[in-house]
Amino acid sequence: MYPQKESRKGGERNIVVGLDIGTSKVGVVIGDVDAQGGVMVLGVGMSPSEGLRQGVVVDLDLAVRSIERAVHEAQLTAGVEVEHVVVGIAGDHVRSVNSRGVVAVSRADHEITQSDVNRVIDAAKAIALPIDREVLHVLPQEFIVDNQDGIKNPVGISGVRLEAEVHIVTGAVTSAMNLVRSVKRAGLKVAGLVLEPLASSYSILDENEKKLGVALIDLGGGTTDIALFYESAIRHTAVIGLGGQNITNDIALGLRTPLEQAETIKRKFGCGHKDLVSKHEMFTVPGLGGRGPREVSRDLLVSIIQPRLEEIYSLAAKEIKRSEFGDMLGAGVVLTGGGSLLEGSIPLAEEIFGMPAKLGIPQGFTGMVDTAASPIFATGVGLVLYLVENEENIRAIGEEERGLFNRIYQWMRHLIEDYF
Repeated sequence: MYPQKESRKGGERNIVVGLDIGTSKVGVVIGDVDAQGGVMVLGVGMSPSEGLRQGVVVDLDLAVRSIERAVHEAQLTAGVEVEHVVVGIAGDHVRSVNSRGVVAVSRADHEITQSDVNRVIDAAKAIALPIDREVLHVLPQEFIVDNQDGIKNPVGISGVRLEAEVHIVTGAVTSAMNLVRSVKRAGLKVAGLVLEPLASSYSILDENEKKLGVALIDLGGGTTDIALFYESAIRHTAVIGLGGQNITNDIALGLRTPLEQAETIKRKFGCGHKDLVSKHEMFTVPGLGGRGPREVSRDLLVSIIQPRLEEIYSLAAKEIKRSEFGDMLGAGVVLTGGGSLLEGSIPLAEEIFGMPAKLGIPQGFTGMVDTAASPIFATGVGLVLYLVENEENIRAIGEEERGLFNRIYQWMRHLIEDYF
């Protein structure tokens, strides 16, 4: 059952909405899912994001207004009213770890059942977790039956010992709770929280890339999200607390111009690789406080942008090397997010990572392809596609907030006990 249905001639619409709440923009994608699981994008909306810093809500009222503006725009485009949304979550509070669980097969004939699979996943996710953190995802990587590894679905296989390797993603309780609260204050219901790079992978990576090994790097406004895939499973995730806004801040300081003007300059004239611009290319920077406009070379602009972009890529490269799968990325690097649209981002990435890189464009849907097929909407489209493929696994409405409030209550109780 999809979160919301709408009657239409000849049947019902299964409406799924992805809500990407980022540091620089809020993006909304409204999709209509047909009986075969195909997705038609009916509408998209985007609004400048306010009240967030590095993916975390810092001003609830501003965040709510940003969500309302983006949702309103998407509803006007789609011609439908939305009630439930699948929300992307990111930020430098997100942490991940790989874990393994082991159980004995329960049946006398040693045939593995779904119950055994559920038990071994429960065993794998039984890790020591601080009281101020919440499990967002438990993602199976592979199963091992009597030392035979590489099994994706062990149900029906005979064995005595069943093991599971899983990837566990956690987030800060308060950060997740504030995200849910801002969505609900905007008059919407949360159908589930999904890690943003995981969602993006559903819209921009194909199965061959995931099988061969690929690094997905989502260049957002406040953070850069990383997800490594190998043999069709997610192996490592990480978040770097730097993004496109840091580049904008550098431009504002270097050119002595307001942030809004710096963002415009970055989009129109920015470049991340010095070999792609000439010293003779010039652009005009408006004056401030009665001062006249001045001419600036693109070469100077690149000298501001490239070091910061190199820093972001270098930190991402360290995260990739830190993973045991860093040398197994046969498909190279795929860049997405708004920052990936910066001229020169791809060739610079190939130099820093030492492997092929390409721009990730959302695919796997019909409808508003001209608008939604942009790295800016990679997470929004991915959230819709994620729900289509993982409908039964996504957390039920209401469970999320109850779990978060319970955790925050326990956390505060322990703090009080420690001090008094």
